[in-house]
Amino acid sequence: MTFWNNRTAFVTGATGFVGAHVARMLVDRGARVVCLQRDAIRANSLDLFDLRRKVTVIGGAVEDYPLMERILNEYEIDAVFHLAAQAIVGAANRSPLSTFEANVRGTYCLMEACRVSQTVKRVVVASSDKAYGTHENLPYAEDYPLLGLFPYDASKACTDIIARSFAYTYKTPIAISRFANIYGPGDVNFSRIIPGTILSILRNENPIIRSDGTPIREFVFADDVARGYLMLAERIDEFIGEAFNFGAGEFIKMLDLVNRIIKVAGMEGRIEPKIMLQHKIEGEIDAQYLSAEKAHRELDWRAEISLEDGIRRSIDWYRDHLGDLS
Repeated sequence: MTFWNNRTAFVTGATGFVGAHVARMLVDRGARVVCLQRDAIRANSLDLFDLRRKVTVIGGAVEDYPLMERILNEYEIDAVFHLAAQAIVGAANRSPLSTFEANVRGTYCLMEACRVSQTVKRVVVASSDKAYGTHENLPYAEDYPLLGLFPYDASKACTDIIARSFAYTYKTPIAISRFANIYGPGDVNFSRIIPGTILSILRNENPIIRSDGTPIREFVFADDVARGYLMLAERIDEFIGEAFNFGAGEFIKMLDLVNRIIKVAGMEGRIEPKIMLQHKIEGEIDAQYLSAEKAHRELDWRAEISLEDGIRRSIDWYRDHLGDLS
């Protein structure tokens, strides 16, 4: 608990869902936190967690190399958590250029700033299980090739490879996280299935499943995610250039997930999911889930929050904050 006391950390994407959880945990552990904010959107996770007064917020884009270099130098940044990204798959498909600008160009600009910095000692870069693309053998292990083909998937594969390139070529202290689907309090992207379903239930509406309900995915709770980021950063010297999968080990079909949320919310028999399609979405991967054995073995990290408990905690949070989200 004392590792982060008085260390200065830079979190990109801190107004987003996962970045805000990482910033919150760093603040709780005594770190000085500098956050990057691209857009001043009204309902953002940094404000929903009441963090803005506890951190330093700088406006700008991760693609702005001079800004990245200035922040690292002027604030004497010790740790960098790179989570800034266009993270919504549908938006990435609609706008691949802006996705590649943020996710690819943004990564190499920040990695170069870290490379030349005299203060940065640890960098954790957010990749994704989506970078793996489609593989017949599951769960994905870290040595599987990155085969992501759709804009978001491909951009995260590029993020992953670029970051590891800096680590292997220049010995920049970088490690990679590949998380399963992340959920929990503070996610305001209601196109995602868990917050979208919860919001529908709280409004007494039938939740919509934007597929045939059969794809299988894995979900990991945000607190477990933030803890994984910090644990990897703390031991960066042992794992420069390495990637780690982080998953909860619970795999579930989308229809079963929505029904689980309805049940946990106490609305079974009163609300029914609405399946939008009777056929599979062209190009959608049937099943994606990870082996987190390396994280278990090397970091002693394990997901501590079960899916059911995480759903319950999420419902409670959205119920308490529904007025803030409208």
